[in-house]
Amino acid sequence: MKKFSKKQWIKFGIYGFLYALFCLWMQNGWLLLGEIVLVDIYLTKFIPWGAWKKSKNPTIQSALSWVDDIVFALVAVYFINVFLFQNYQIPSSSLEKSLLVGDYLFVSKLSYGPRVPNTPIAFPLVQNTLPILNCKSYLDWPEWGYKRVAGLGEVKRNDIVVFNFPAGDTIALLQQNPDYYTLVAMYGREAIRLNKAAFGEVIYRPVDKRENYVKRCIGMPGDSLSIRNNQVYINGEAAENPENMQYNYYVETDGTMFNEEQFRLMDVSKDDRALIGSGNGTGAELLSFLGFQPNVSGQYNPVYRMPLTEKALTIAKAFPFVKKVVIEPDALGGSMMYPVNYQTGWTRDNYGPIWIPKKGATIELNEWNLALYYRCIRNYENNDLEVKDGQAYINGKPVNEYTFKYDYYWMMGDNRHNSADSRSWGFVPEDHIVGKPIMIWLSLDKDRNWFDGKIRWERLFRWVHKD
Repeated sequence: MKKFSKKQWIKFGIYGFLYALFCLWMQNGWLLLGEIVLVDIYLTKFIPWGAWKKSKNPTIQSALSWVDDIVFALVAVYFINVFLFQNYQIPSSSLEKSLLVGDYLFVSKLSYGPRVPNTPIAFPLVQNTLPILNCKSYLDWPEWGYKRVAGLGEVKRNDIVVFNFPAGDTIALLQQNPDYYTLVAMYGREAIRLNKAAFGEVIYRPVDKRENYVKRCIGMPGDSLSIRNNQVYINGEAAENPENMQYNYYVETDGTMFNEEQFRLMDVSKDDRALIGSGNGTGAELLSFLGFQPNVSGQYNPVYRMPLTEKALTIAKAFPFVKKVVIEPDALGGSMMYPVNYQTGWTRDNYGPIWIPKKGATIELNEWNLALYYRCIRNYENNDLEVKDGQAYINGKPVNEYTFKYDYYWMMGDNRHNSADSRSWGFVPEDHIVGKPIMIWLSLDKDRNWFDGKIRWERLFRWVHKD
């Protein structure tokens, strides 16, 4: 019998113990079969894992050395991305001014417990599409069900959360904003599927390969939520508003134009500045609707549309040339609110009340509840749901009530008038939760150059959640 050195036993003991802890964390006994591989790598060596190192051809040895390093790096990055943390860039202004476009974040998977991947065979560092090749970055098989292992905590109210876009299960490749279900409500399902030139192919994506979104968790499982005149109410009580929450305002001046320094003082980016009136009659109908009056020459003064925090609003009103400030009315907020296929009369600024599903809670199934929770029952909890002659059938059986399998959350952006959030596409199931942003490691201002404050130094290595 072959004898093993003390060094071999020590290496096997360390890595075998760490791997056993990993299996225990994953709560999967089948993974322990991997210990056999470790036995062979460090002890028996029946498989010549490092045979290439003995090659006398330096070219082969060098090439295989690179391959070995690349494979190791890819595997390491894959496991870090899946179970520890990943990098995330803020792509839109929906959470400004709490998180800014150009912020790069570390997103902790451990905060809420990492998910076991639905699609375990996937290329690391890309979400769903390989660049250049423009093809899927993952294999559809095998596809595993939802499982989340132990983490450091749970989602709490007002947490900023990264999650997979719930309405991203089905997408039209050439028009992904608005989402597919809103497009169906606007144009009809057949029009989308037949007009590939405009909408592209319609495809399905598994949960962990849907686009990553980041919003603030406003509503928790079991909450009753409503919005009245822009104020969120939870279970009848006014919710605490984020410190940097902002709304769209129309700011009229006496003819003076805002300069760059003043915009920066209010922290309004170039993309957020819209000049509605400037003395040439532009937008006259809109300005009249908003209550602005023509000046003595019969024309409208300059009016800017821009999102402002409470602090920025105070600064704007303090400029001596500002005559009037009007918050953007609800009528300009659009009418496509969740559920998009049912007339609720709800709007962007006046929404609900709506009950957020909780695991184990049972609801009566009627026309109203089916409109609100159809996607939860069918798309998220994978049931076959049909309604015939007013009777609901789940998995072929007539039912009058339903018990939820998942907890759900209500997500909203701090930039309330410029955020496509749960008001547009509904609930976020627990299996879509990705992680919690914990630190901004880099922040770049796209409105500035490298010699004029492009790097936001004051935001570097700043904690996202102050608590």
